[in-house]
Amino acid sequence: MRPIRPGDRGPAVTEIRGVLTGLDLLPSSPTGDDDEYDAATERAVRAFQQSRGLSVDGRVGAETWRALDAARWRLGARTLYHAVPEPLIGEDVRSLQERLLEMGYDVGRADAIYGVRTSRAVAQFQREMGLKPDGSCGPHTMGTLRRLGRKVVGGRPQWLRESDAIRQAGPALVGRTVVIDPGHGGTDPGVVVPDGPLRWTEADLVHDLASRLEGRLAASGVRVQLTRGPAPGSCLPDVERAQLANSLGADVFISLHTDGHANPEAEGVATYHYGTDNGVTSATGERLAGLVQREIVARTGLRNCRTHAKTWDLLRLTRMPAVRVEVGYLTSPADRGRLVDPRFRDRIVEAIVAAVQRMYFPVERDVPTGSIDVSELRAAVAAGRVATA
Repeated sequence: MRPIRPGDRGPAVTEIRGVLTGLDLLPSSPTGDDDEYDAATERAVRAFQQSRGLSVDGRVGAETWRALDAARWRLGARTLYHAVPEPLIGEDVRSLQERLLEMGYDVGRADAIYGVRTSRAVAQFQREMGLKPDGSCGPHTMGTLRRLGRKVVGGRPQWLRESDAIRQAGPALVGRTVVIDPGHGGTDPGVVVPDGPLRWTEADLVHDLASRLEGRLAASGVRVQLTRGPAPGSCLPDVERAQLANSLGADVFISLHTDGHANPEAEGVATYHYGTDNGVTSATGERLAGLVQREIVARTGLRNCRTHAKTWDLLRLTRMPAVRVEVGYLTSPADRGRLVDPRFRDRIVEAIVAAVQRMYFPVERDVPTGSIDVSELRAAVAAGRVATA
């Protein structure tokens, strides 16, 4: 969809303003003139985007519209059930999932989608409470939920569950599947910066970075899939990139981007994982983001812009630990001078490989940041192949 932006008018703007008014982010128009995307609407959209962990640009694109449409619903306002083929999506579903996670039920990620896993968790709750285990959440189930408190103590249930899964998987990288997502591509070059006779584009730089990462991970025994190639037209929407990773049963998803800003002094690396504004997060995604961030900062000297929780579709819809890494500002002369150096990109790649390896180490056996020699991982795989030959 074409982004709806300040200055636009029409029924779509009226609907957007209606949702924002219902969320108490925008007062009702005293004149009844609610079809203009004015400055107050833009401020309300920015506040909504900030609260939902979306990119804050004040415009309503496809991702912001889906979030607005889902935000209409409050838990208890409708009966929730597993619908096929189009599942119910909404803020009420996310609230239910978060409530069940607090009580120790396994709904997977709180992604606001009422899928099979959520339906099964509801049915399990209903059985334990003596209700009809039909997997739908109606008035009786809601009443029981409201009367109960937390069920699990000793840590976040989802963190405990995901950490245990990682621990059982073992520390070896051999045989794992990693999907690498070079951002943008096709007709979307991302950030573009002219630099004298040269023209640097985010899409080209991150594809080169992804190709180098593919080679390093493959040398460590990892099965690697890229979400796009270098050719024009080879670009998928974020939702389809997430679906590709899910269909491959990937163990890890890494999306690579560079950032841009009007201020050329903005610089540094930041890493994002799935998480909401009230603390619900992908536990392993959060850990991977922290490891990636620390390894890149330690090995490259880029400014540490830290890790952040976001609800971007790419992070929300993937069913494995997923991170998006902004590996510097292409609009910063200092960062750009580093990023265009192939040797510097190799250091970024080594940092990401080391972070993926550390994610599979038990916490008690973790190693200091910057201490893993990636060449030793390749040597260990090569030795294993020789031994079995």
